[in-house]
Amino acid sequence: MYKIAVMGDRDSIYGFAALGLDTYPVADPVEAARRLRSFAEQDYAVVYITEALAASLETEIDRYREQMLPAIILIPGVSGNTGMGVRAVKKSVEQAVGSDIIFNQ
Repeated sequence: MYKIAVMGDRDSIYGFAALGLDTYPVADPVEAARRLRSFAEQDYAVVYITEALAASLETEIDRYREQMLPAIILIPGVSGNTGMGVRAVKKSVEQAVGSDIIFNQ
């Protein structure tokens, strides 16, 4: 059975444990990259990563963009929304459809 992981600063991901998701508080980008690689090797279908942490993991996240699993979803943290998650969705939609159907820009 597939699992779901949430990775980021403790304050941002703490509530996801109540939903039964595996939470991994990580602040160090090197440790986060190592964990992301281990998620891909295990049975994780979805990995939620806070936008603040994802900003330091762009190269590592791009490695999995073309793969079916794990799906990496960026979420805002307690510090607020940086817009990085919305840009990632826009990029994925443009790649899949061939044009910007969400923002029409």
